[in-house]
Amino acid sequence: MPDVNELSKRIIANVERAIVGKRKQLILSLVSWFSGGHVLLEDVPGVAKTMLARALARSLGCDFKRIQCTPDLLPTDITGASVFNPKDVKFEFRPGPIFTQILLADEINRTTPRTQAALLEAMAEGRVSVDGTTHTLKPPFLVIATQNPVDHEGTFPLPEAQLDRFFMKFSLGYPSMDEELRMLDMLQHRHPIDLLEPVASVDDLIQAQHAVREVHVDPKVRQYLLQIVHESRSHEALALGGSPRASIALFRGAQAMAAVLGRSYVIPDDVKKIVAPVMGHRLILKPESRLRKITSDSVLDSIVSEIAVPTVAEATVARSAG
Repeated sequence: MPDVNELSKRIIANVERAIVGKRKQLILSLVSWFSGGHVLLEDVPGVAKTMLARALARSLGCDFKRIQCTPDLLPTDITGASVFNPKDVKFEFRPGPIFTQILLADEINRTTPRTQAALLEAMAEGRVSVDGTTHTLKPPFLVIATQNPVDHEGTFPLPEAQLDRFFMKFSLGYPSMDEELRMLDMLQHRHPIDLLEPVASVDDLIQAQHAVREVHVDPKVRQYLLQIVHESRSHEALALGGSPRASIALFRGAQAMAAVLGRSYVIPDDVKKIVAPVMGHRLILKPESRLRKITSDSVLDSIVSEIAVPTVAEATVARSAG
């Protein structure tokens, strides 16, 4: 997958002119986008969640819009509404900010469940229904949502069924001291994000989404990723394991990870790299597990460590992929 690999390198190099020390999160974002999935960033304020979304959008030259989610935000503030035009004596549809290609939903847990549902319906279906009329969203339609896990006052946590609509969920974390020193140097005169230019196009992104579907997945690797999902369904610490949607996401994500890394076939390490961000938010811990401070990531680590990694000869896989 040289085209996807080269595209990824261009986008990452461009974003890193403005965002410091987030290579792993950038790769996960591209893996999610190349798989056609949406991203949920959960982290404390001020760690560049919004900047990451803006930098990725600028690098692709896509239409980009931002919604600041608040408790008084209405579904029509996102989807749009029909407005009466007295000149033509008829109602006209005025599209909302959801009619874009990359949408940033900032602090999604601060808006009401009704508004969250309007946004998540568009994420799942790729279309919006207003006043009985269905409007198809222009591809690629990708959402980056953010939420603050620390401040719970005045928030509406996403229920598990809606969390499942996000392809990946991960955090950015604090930078190291060296990275923060570099950040201060970059910000001395102006914000570097204002200098970012597109290094790819929407067509490049769509072609990459088609290309990753052709990545070969050996039957042994398919069995391996399905075993991870099935083990989560019977784990003693979990009330609910991964759904078939989790299996599909793990499969698609492994294909995209292989393509980003320049391979036309998936190896078990590709699956391991994305298990936590793809499955972590899809698992429900038992109450007693929460009391014992067990996390979904630690459960996944234990599941993966107990499953035998299949031995797949790369030469054989490469011939199969070719």
